[in-house]
Amino acid sequence: MAESAIASRHLRALWACPGTELGVVGWPATKRERGFAHWHYWWQAHLIDCAVDAANRQPTPARRKRLRALTRSHRLRNLTGWTNRYYDDMAWLAIALERAVRTQRITEARGALVALEKPLYEGWAPERGGGLPWRVGSDFFNTPANGPAGIALARLGHHARAQEMADWLDGTLRDPRTGLIFDGIHLPSGEMERAIFSYCQGVVLGLETEVAMHTGEARHLERVHRLLTVVEGQLTTNGVVDGGGGGDGGLFNGILVRNLAQVALMLPGADREQRADRRKAAAIVRASAKAAWANRLQVEGEPLFGHNWQKSATLPGGSAGAGRFTEGGSVSASRVPERDLSVQLSGWLLMESAYLVSAAGL
Repeated sequence: MAESAIASRHLRALWACPGTELGVVGWPATKRERGFAHWHYWWQAHLIDCAVDAANRQPTPARRKRLRALTRSHRLRNLTGWTNRYYDDMAWLAIALERAVRTQRITEARGALVALEKPLYEGWAPERGGGLPWRVGSDFFNTPANGPAGIALARLGHHARAQEMADWLDGTLRDPRTGLIFDGIHLPSGEMERAIFSYCQGVVLGLETEVAMHTGEARHLERVHRLLTVVEGQLTTNGVVDGGGGGDGGLFNGILVRNLAQVALMLPGADREQRADRRKAAAIVRASAKAAWANRLQVEGEPLFGHNWQKSATLPGGSAGAGRFTEGGSVSASRVPERDLSVQLSGWLLMESAYLVSAAGL
């Protein structure tokens, strides 16, 4: 039902071109959004990733056709190729397309992976004190770039670089007081951006799990255990992920639960601590999914998820306050955040994650 709601409200042919499909970023949509003047590269990457989930859950020709259309349309709308100037954007697209190639044999995406792999690997800048910068030429080295880039590179076979990224994040951006992961650091000044986002905790959990799988080194298991314990204690209430927003922030909690599911399904180790960590991660995913489902609205028979899974969803009455790019480069929330594709993608992502952990008996 979450998949169907996105398809009916948000999916539309790109510029009326046959064989294309892209996500309209708001519902109800403005004229500019319907024409894809606004399209938000990294939201579309998560749309592709959710479409991979659906195809893996229940393979059908229609789902594979949709994956091909979404992939093709992303390239067309980006105009200049597969890449852009933002390393976090490119990392999310690489993660989605690697899964599409590996699990659904979307072979036309292989060229995209080659194009994305090069800047993600070569952007690493230890001579500047990093880390991977947020975007080309930036002095800001942040978790939202290094976390997903590390995950993407691990899955593309660059295990040593992924481990370097995990070590850099832990050594540079972990708050020694709380154990949570800061947003980022400006280099060489060392000015720290100390905001705590669920996104950052999620990608570090996912990266440490990937590296633990490939290296078997104990420090990565220990970091997952430490961060997972803090996330449960400080970022959940009754096991449900706290808060939430719209705009770019609409995807933050979805990213956290995506990676909690990865911990539940993939964290290696047979010791009591690892078994408990897998159960704990799965429990947060399940509890969050139950809460989000209980607090959804049913609109024409399909769910509309709230931006805060612990509160009742609000029906957007129009396109007022439609998300725009801020001076810092992020996308602001619509006046009613439930209007934003990002919020609804988080709901879909949460439901797919809950399916995965439940199907695994966790």
